[in-house]
Amino acid sequence: MTESSLPAVRVSDEVREALERAAPVVALESTIIAHGLPRPRNLHVAIELEQSVRAAGAVPATVAVLDGVPRIGLAKDGLERVASDRSLRKLGFRDLAPALASGASGATTVSATAFLAARAGIRVFATGGLGGVHRQWTVTQDESADLALLARTRITVVCAGVKSVLDVPATLERLETLGISVLGYRTAEFPGFYLTSSGRPVDWTVSEPAEVAAVMSAQDALGGLDSAVIVANPVPAAEQLDPVLHDRVLAEGLAAADRAGISGQAITPFLLSYLVEHTGGASLEANVAAVRGNVRLGAEIAVHWAGQGAAR
Repeated sequence: MTESSLPAVRVSDEVREALERAAPVVALESTIIAHGLPRPRNLHVAIELEQSVRAAGAVPATVAVLDGVPRIGLAKDGLERVASDRSLRKLGFRDLAPALASGASGATTVSATAFLAARAGIRVFATGGLGGVHRQWTVTQDESADLALLARTRITVVCAGVKSVLDVPATLERLETLGISVLGYRTAEFPGFYLTSSGRPVDWTVSEPAEVAAVMSAQDALGGLDSAVIVANPVPAAEQLDPVLHDRVLAEGLAAADRAGISGQAITPFLLSYLVEHTGGASLEANVAAVRGNVRLGAEIAVHWAGQGAAR
């Protein structure tokens, strides 16, 4: 396959028409569907999240790569394929070019979703939690590609913080170094993904979706470097994982990983699976609760952002 014959990004008719009208659109990642939830619940959640976006007055744009073609907005059959095809790879930004060239299919992570969504002209992206700096970074120097990609991509990402199995303080330091703005949504503390709070402060707090849209407008007015805005939206306290249980199981999981010699890229999926198993699925429920809240908020932000565009 030559460079000129590589397939272009395919934007669904619904998403394309919404973008042409400057209507609100929210990007959604597909990794949680393909790799983050058990079947068949993953498909039910994927449909629920899209319905949540529509209920708020926005258009959902679930992102994936199917047969070497990046898709922005999936029809029902596309969602079903992502939810059921066990051969789908997990694709970060660095995997996109090889996937396109080889005709591969995969679910997109935060970095790949943010890149493809921004390329299509989508400004708001809702997800669960970001990747970040891994524990023992001084030994492994393992850091998620999410951070560097978001440092050069103009998109607003609504999330519940970074995965709590990572080094949260170090991740916040990296976000500062990379010039990525972090807004706490109705909180002065950075969320802890499964937990309402990581115990770490945020520099800026916003209370309404319109305030986030105003920050986005100010970012555009400033010009300069393209970078993301992180909207850190805590999982509701009533739906968080019990903090005592979280801390105990995470400590046990870290010890189990050390005994098994698991490190590097393998440790995050190991710890996430360990948490699901040893909390009786409670960590999974907290994850789903966080995603639901982020998607609702993302849709509200997109609606206000579109409204500001109409007023400009």
